[in-house]
Amino acid sequence: MLPLMALAAEPDWLLVAPQRVVAGQRFEVIAIAPPDQALPDEISLRVQVDVTELLLPAQAQGPAEGARRRYAATMPARAGGPATLSLAGRDSNSIALVIARRGDELQRITGRQDAPEEPLLTEEDPVYFVLGARDGWSGRFQLSFKYRLFDPGTGFGAEQPWLVGFYFGYTQTSLWDLSAESKPFHDTGYRPSFFWKWQRTDERTWVDAVRLGFEHESNGLAGGISRSVNVLFVRPEWRWNAGRGGMIEFTPKLYTYLNKGENPDIPLYRGYVDWRLRHDAGGQWITTAVARVGTAGKGSLLIDMSRRTRDIRVGPLSGYLHLQFFNGFGESILDYNVRRNAQLRVGLAIVP
Repeated sequence: MLPLMALAAEPDWLLVAPQRVVAGQRFEVIAIAPPDQALPDEISLRVQVDVTELLLPAQAQGPAEGARRRYAATMPARAGGPATLSLAGRDSNSIALVIARRGDELQRITGRQDAPEEPLLTEEDPVYFVLGARDGWSGRFQLSFKYRLFDPGTGFGAEQPWLVGFYFGYTQTSLWDLSAESKPFHDTGYRPSFFWKWQRTDERTWVDAVRLGFEHESNGLAGGISRSVNVLFVRPEWRWNAGRGGMIEFTPKLYTYLNKGENPDIPLYRGYVDWRLRHDAGGQWITTAVARVGTAGKGSLLIDMSRRTRDIRVGPLSGYLHLQFFNGFGESILDYNVRRNAQLRVGLAIVP
């Protein structure tokens, strides 16, 4: 709750900037300093695009006019999509903006402004390892990534830009029983997916992005402990500026079951929606909550809270202290219809 309470304070510095800039081009901002602060010849701007953080040097465009001074910076060509802009290293307000590409056919068709410079392999869900004690010690760890299938600059992606929106995603989550004699894995869930992502390029569209796709989830076992589901899903995405470089994201995932495998009653415990809310307090505290409510009124709540522990950040990768709380049914797909006591775990994450 501390990151949310901190938003009530007024920032010391004020930033004025356009709501739309073009990737690869120059843009100007106005910085307004508090009474006891000087306006330097160069300032640093913090740009947050999804989970990627960019630091831009901005040069003064003339002398200060009282407490105001105009600065100019260049937006990197690789940036694109909805973003927030704030002053780095200073207590300032945060401005929501759209980073667009001029004359880009890919932008017109798919809205994927960041695709030309986006790495082929990027983060998806949080990547972490946490430990907790509930009827003995247990661990939980997760690996997750997504892979862009087509390159926008060559081959099919260049000929048909809409193909650049296709991704392969993979998430693997394991529960590890550390108190048992041989320390076996209690269960591992494997979630490969295939989806297409559209992202808006204007300020009028009512949704920031949408994913459409197919996902398989199973534990890779046989017999009475085998579990699997296949779903078609749609995931709209909304983002709001939370001040001081922060961001609030609401990304519910709605799905329908194609096949329920050995667990035909799984909608009773999972329902048909994963309700996901994420709060990023300027890249320091990041809190994500995922709730499920089954058709029988049974469900679960998962809360992940990460605190950044190192200043160096490469894209989304850094070091984070990670706390995780789970309560309800189905901490793993093997136990989709089993409810145990609430579990709190602590550990480390590299992607929050």
